[in-house]
Amino acid sequence: MMKNCTWILAFLSMPLLQGCTVLAVADVAASTVIYGVKTAVNVVDAVTPDIINRDKDKSKK
Repeated sequence: MMKNCTWILAFLSMPLLQGCTVLAVADVAASTVIYGVKTAVNVVDAVTPDIINRDKDKSKK
């Protein structure tokens, strides 16, 4: 009887484990997108001041 209960418990827990895996993959995908956007914003912020400052430097000379 105990062996049957173990098999039933193992069988019923399989969908839960797969659900956790799906959530983990979704979390990694979301984190990747967020860090990609942050990197793009940082690159734009790093380039934009140079363009703006270059225009101001030309008007001063």
